[in-house]
Order: sequence, then C-alpha cells, then structure tokens
Amino acid sequence: MGTFRFSTEIPIRYGDLDPQGHVNNSRYFTYIEQARLLYIKSLGLWDGENFLDLGLIVADAHIAYLAPLRLDQTVRVWARVVRLGNKSIAFEYELADSQTGQLCARGDSVMVTFDYHTGKAIPIPPHWREAISTYENIPSQP
Repeated sequence: MGTFRFSTEIPIRYGDLDPQGHVNNSRYFTYIEQARLLYIKSLGLWDGENFLDLGLIVADAHIAYLAPLRLDQTVRVWARVVRLGNKSIAFEYELADSQTGQLCARGDSVMVTFDYHTGKAIPIPPHWREAISTYENIPSQP
C-alpha cells in the first residue's frame, strides 16, 4: 500500500466537543469530509463553486477510534485514494495530533461519482481518473 501524500490541519473547535470534553464521534466524519473536499480541490477536480457539480456521494464510511481528540489539539487529517472502480472511488484516512503525531483514528469511505442533476451514478470522469491515478500512482482502470 502506498503512503499518504495529502494532508490538512483542522483546529478542534469548542462546538466539536461532547459533554465528556472530547471530540464527538460524529465530528471525525466531518474532519475526513473536509480533507476529502480539499484533496479533490487540490487536484483541480472541483472549483469549489457549485456543490451540485462536485459529483460525489457517500456510499459507505467507517472510522476506528484510537485515541480521543480534545479542545487544545489540532488534528492532521491524511487522505488518499486506494482504488478506482467504474463509478466508485475508495478513500483511506488517518487522523493524528498535529504536534505529537499520535494516531487518533483511521477511516475509509467509498464515494460514488454522481450526477446531482439527473440523480444517477455516473462513471468516473476520465480527467478525474487520470489525475487521481497519476497523483496516487495507482491503476486507472478497475
């Protein structure tokens, strides 16, 4: 398996916390969503203007929680694509404390390329397939 080439830092906000004083489990999904969005933008696959033109929808998502995140931390979220299907893109993520490097969570998701105007799954656009496979050094065909 390859290494992560893309990451972003996200500061923990007060609103991310639950009554126990650590980041609520659901926020981890928000963090990986933000990293995925920035990953797509960094490859020039979406201009950030119209969400209906983004063309991705979540089909499946999982997180393994390894250590709590707290208010005084900044989380570094690593994201990579590990497989390109016909209409699906498999992502993996790692979340770590930015200062210590302690791994706090691992996750994965399957995204489906989707036309929001027609409400149907579509094949991965060829320019997406080329950009991702080149960046990640993975096969472009399933």
